[in-house]
Amino acid sequence: MNELTIFNYLIPGWLLLAAFTFISLFFFTAPYGRHTRNNWGLTIANKKGWIIMESTAPIIFAVCFIMGNNPVTATTLVFFIMWEAHYIHRAFIYPSSLRGHARRIPLAIMASGLIFNAVNGYLNGRYIYTLSDGYASDWLLDIRFISGLFIFVLGFIINRRADLMLRQLRQPGKSDYKVPYREMYRFVSCPNYLGEILIWVGWAIATWSLPGLTFAVWTIANLVPRAKAHHAWYHRHFSDYPPERKALVPWLW
Repeated sequence: MNELTIFNYLIPGWLLLAAFTFISLFFFTAPYGRHTRNNWGLTIANKKGWIIMESTAPIIFAVCFIMGNNPVTATTLVFFIMWEAHYIHRAFIYPSSLRGHARRIPLAIMASGLIFNAVNGYLNGRYIYTLSDGYASDWLLDIRFISGLFIFVLGFIINRRADLMLRQLRQPGKSDYKVPYREMYRFVSCPNYLGEILIWVGWAIATWSLPGLTFAVWTIANLVPRAKAHHAWYHRHFSDYPPERKALVPWLW
């Protein structure tokens, strides 16, 4: 069995697992961040665990780029910059910006995150740089790339601004939670998740690929239930939480 055959079996299996995850996460909230619980066995320092599990995505994607068989074009370079810009921040800059006392994350959650990022990094990187028919430089002028890049950048900005708003709420050395009211937080409880979803929907459109779509589906499967859990958490812990604010999509949900 060659790599392409394995690759073609892996994608539908990965999509099926995403569907199962989506359903299960409405009944079970992953125990990290504000939803941390103490009955999940061995743990690791949150920042260290975050770096370990997130760094697999940029590393594996970079390896796929270096070892790829398809010609390097302006388009494939832009894809590389898009992916790495998100994940270098996500893996190395974001965890160093976290405030509050040192938290811990279950090793099981770190391991599942590591696998998740490794598989998505492989599927997308290997497809773009080896298994696809290649992307000519004129793909940069295609409406699918242009619209996908616009959505990606919009999501990138929303995600970064939302993370910054949360960081500014917490003073150095403090670990309490407060209600954010600025920018997109006026409309939804989780604009950071909305931004993350837009990033990978944009990526799926820009690459116009099944691996890209698979990643977008997985992002939705992970973050829609978690946004619901966050929204409910805010309502439980803050009696004056804005009733008009939605969980994830402004004015809708």
